[in-house]
Amino acid sequence: MAILRAQEASSSSSSASGHRYQVFLSFRGKDTRKTFTDHLYTALVQAGIHTFKDERELQRGKNIANELHKAIEESKIALIVFSRNYASSEWCLNELVGILERKKTMGLTVIPVFYDVQPSHIRHQTGSFGEAFSVREKLVFESKEEEDMKIEKWREALGEVADLGGMVLQNEADG
Repeated sequence: MAILRAQEASSSSSSASGHRYQVFLSFRGKDTRKTFTDHLYTALVQAGIHTFKDERELQRGKNIANELHKAIEESKIALIVFSRNYASSEWCLNELVGILERKKTMGLTVIPVFYDVQPSHIRHQTGSFGEAFSVREKLVFESKEEEDMKIEKWREALGEVADLGGMVLQNEADG
């Protein structure tokens, strides 16, 4: 939270700088939506940090992919919660690629949170991250070349974000 508050204090208000959200929260819903991510979102909101969370901000009847892309563009910081099954979600991986593109082109600040996973598993795609890619690579696609390019982008994005300074948290009852 201190990092986010310091970021906010060092710049003008979000709306004045063209940002609709201070934080874009990226996470694998099945893993953390009703636990860690809900607690994190609540803490951010209580600290006065305007945060995008899909179920709260997505408008019904709108294209989800377009709305997520727009929210990423309108955010100052992307907080990515990596969990064990993150890489099994094509949505999450595509969102990650979009976040890193925005980081390169517009200076989006990216802060990874490694929730019950090690950054090295993400960097090298081992453990549950390696398993997710093994499953995906065994599937038969109409356009193998296009799928291979997509997988390579995902691998590169995971490697890049695993090298960023972040927070490593274990899923513990007292943690």
